[in-house]
Amino acid sequence: MFNDTLIRAARGEKTEHTPVWFMRQVGRSQPEYNKVKEKYSLIEITKQPELTAYLTATPVDNYNVDAAVLYKDIITPLAPIGIDVEIKSGVGPVIHNPIRTEKDVENLGELDPFKDLDYVYKAIQILTQEKLNVPLIGFCGAPFTVASYMIEGGPSKNYHRTKTMMYSNPKLWFKLMDKLVETSISYLTAQIKAGASVIQIFDSWGGALNKADYNFYLAPGMKKIINAVKAQNVPVILFGIGASHLATEWDKLGSDVLGLDWRMSINEARELGITKALQGNLDPALLLSDWSVIEERAKKIVEEGNRTGHIFNLGHGVFPEVDPDVLKRLTELVHTHSKGL
Repeated sequence: MFNDTLIRAARGEKTEHTPVWFMRQVGRSQPEYNKVKEKYSLIEITKQPELTAYLTATPVDNYNVDAAVLYKDIITPLAPIGIDVEIKSGVGPVIHNPIRTEKDVENLGELDPFKDLDYVYKAIQILTQEKLNVPLIGFCGAPFTVASYMIEGGPSKNYHRTKTMMYSNPKLWFKLMDKLVETSISYLTAQIKAGASVIQIFDSWGGALNKADYNFYLAPGMKKIINAVKAQNVPVILFGIGASHLATEWDKLGSDVLGLDWRMSINEARELGITKALQGNLDPALLLSDWSVIEERAKKIVEEGNRTGHIFNLGHGVFPEVDPDVLKRLTELVHTHSKGL
């Protein structure tokens, strides 16, 4: 029997229990993942559909979570459009041909998703047709977050080059945004066609901007992506880190669900007038604490969510040091405690 609890919660409905999934539930906290990583790199794994499907489904089997999230990286669609990218251990995505000029943007190609990334869609089909009885969450990186890697050449703490392009050369900036919006829509549409039934957009670094700049430089493109996904009757989750100051602005972008990090509580979001479904938002650092602390904090979040339009998650991803048994125990706690509300 298919467990659609997360989809119904994303639509704002009251559910029998609060659904749970964890960002980075596929990753270094899993012994199965670490065993595979001894032999293959992240990119090598994602190019093997059976292996990707195995790792994606494992947390569902181990933790009894209410959704799977496809194992891949937000930079996956960049290589096919002409970006020379590698993922360096301990660093993250590194771009060897960063975007700096108008010609650099003009040289970017078009994404032909089922041709260029056939292995991604084969993995989705294996998961949704053979392995899962819960929704599969597909995703992309938001244009600002992806652009920051492309312009900076890798991870950045201050986004100086990115912001300089944005402020000093808006024509070039919007040309790049148009390309990334178009690529994102094509990429997500293919994920949905292959079987993904929920989409999360990671605007991981969008919180680096203030409200006015986000609204001017980023909001138009974000609305286009969100509307394109919603037109296919698939709920959209929008998530970012350190973006509490943008909560009311993100609320206007049209997503079905707003993901919160640990800096803003569910009650605080509701007090701002946000009525849509919310996702979150236990501080992942708490997973390294005593169980009594985790239990107290998790119960409070579940109670604030009140089993209506709430998806339990962390405020960011699972740390490698987290004991998998804690995730299993936490999932059971959320399910059990929410049923009593």
